[in-house]
Amino acid sequence: MAVSLKHRPTQRTTAAADWRALGTGVRLVVTDPALLDSCNLLLARHLAEVDAACSRFRQDSELAALDTTAGRPVQVSPLLAEALSVALHAAEATDGAVDPTVGSAMDALGYDRDFTLVQEDDRPVRLTVQRTPGWRTVHLDRATGTVTVPPGVRLDLGATAKAWAADRAATLLAEAAGCGVLVALGGDTAVAGEPPAGGWQIRVQDITGPVDETPAHGSYDCVGLHGGGLATSGTSARRWRRGDQNLHHIVDPRTGLPVRTPWRTVSVAAGSCAEANAASTAALVKGAGAERWLTRMALPARLVSQEGLVITTPGWPTNPRGAGNCATSSHRPAAA
Repeated sequence: MAVSLKHRPTQRTTAAADWRALGTGVRLVVTDPALLDSCNLLLARHLAEVDAACSRFRQDSELAALDTTAGRPVQVSPLLAEALSVALHAAEATDGAVDPTVGSAMDALGYDRDFTLVQEDDRPVRLTVQRTPGWRTVHLDRATGTVTVPPGVRLDLGATAKAWAADRAATLLAEAAGCGVLVALGGDTAVAGEPPAGGWQIRVQDITGPVDETPAHGSYDCVGLHGGGLATSGTSARRWRRGDQNLHHIVDPRTGLPVRTPWRTVSVAAGSCAEANAASTAALVKGAGAERWLTRMALPARLVSQEGLVITTPGWPTNPRGAGNCATSSHRPAAA
């Protein structure tokens, strides 16, 4: 699907709901205010199903059950099979920069529970370079609905599952309600159905926190999203300290350690939120030259360096700050 980013004022009336699920902020916006409550109920049900299938932090989740399969092929639900398929496709599309086999590395860094609990734990960790097993070690047979995970390999779908859940929810709700729908899960936003006039106005910012608390001098853009998805990944939003180590949640599969990158945040627009998320996360891992990779992929993107320098790729609106009304949704760094 082609992605069109423009900036015109929003005219159609919308209604929004904000809450939390999957360890992040949830924002639902619909173009028919009368349908907001029913859409919100459907969204809550969908996200609960995703959590039960894909959570790395729930012992009763389907994903956690794969830890005990000892390399045997096991049947999984269609929902988990779809999430795994998206994760493996993201790994292939990014040359392994986004890899679902980083679960054990995340655990070793102390990110083994909900992030609010991670922040409260100050036990030291020992950082050692250890390449992750690699996504090619995982076999998914979509025809039989079976998955084979080698012994000792722990999966983490955090880099793709939220974006995929946003895509799936936006499409389901738009079809059910017959109106335009925006679903934002942290830094991942998907839209479906007929958009408001001028598109879904989204503020893309580089400083974590509510829009009204963002300094006036902070770096941000306001863009209109007409279809597909938009994702922002960064190394500043989810950080924690263990002993004398400052850590963050973007792991380099080549080392199993938090990535060292010249980019503070990367925002990407694509035909789906899952594609945008994979590309924005991969850009952080790829580091220097990521803007050239995104250009070759024909993905509109906005990269902000650690020093605050903003670089954009073809297709990203030039000088859009302050253009139009950015009230529909706010995009800030969040977990990938």
